[in-house]
Amino acid sequence: MDVKYNPLKHIPDPSLQAYFMLVLFTIWSVAFGLIAIFWLGFIGYNIMTSIIVHLSIIIPLVFTNAVFIDAERDGENWLEEWRAEQSRYKLFVNRIRTKNLVLWNPFKEA
Repeated sequence: MDVKYNPLKHIPDPSLQAYFMLVLFTIWSVAFGLIAIFWLGFIGYNIMTSIIVHLSIIIPLVFTNAVFIDAERDGENWLEEWRAEQSRYKLFVNRIRTKNLVLWNPFKEA
């Protein structure tokens, strides 16, 4: 999990690279911890435990694949698109706030 070698290198913002790496690290740590607990015998074997252990590998694989494909998708263009979308959202939120609106009363000011 080194940014130099994985597809997260296409993300130009180092803070976002670190965020995605931290999320992936946490997911994989929980998955491997669950597998270790199972293999050490702290959890008894039954069908439900087997399903959970297998899903603890499949779900992080799918999630990691989705993150890597999304990072590779447009190279560096997706970050600018995301920032532009966030900027448009902030403009929209600021427009719908009513605390900065002043209603004009022509009878009071005339």
